[in-house]
Amino acid sequence: MSAPRSKPEVLQTLIDMITDVLGEDLGVEAGTSFRDELGFQSIQFVALAELVQERYDDVDFVSWLSEKEISEILALRVGDVTDFIVASAAA
Repeated sequence: MSAPRSKPEVLQTLIDMITDVLGEDLGVEAGTSFRDELGFQSIQFVALAELVQERYDDVDFVSWLSEKEISEILALRVGDVTDFIVASAAA
């Protein structure tokens, strides 16, 4: 079992990762939509997944994404990924 992670810490780390992937700070928050507000493309999700795996080696972000329907992926918000990462540490 991994050490507990606080939601605010994970959210800030994820925001930093998204900023790295996009190359700019777009004022990302938990409610920010990857598709509608950030315009994330597939390659950007791959880059984000790599960063998540590097930081949280016990989180299988790729498998989690692959289990989702396209409509669910398109509706993802930053807070959804944050919740997944926090829950993974508790598992």
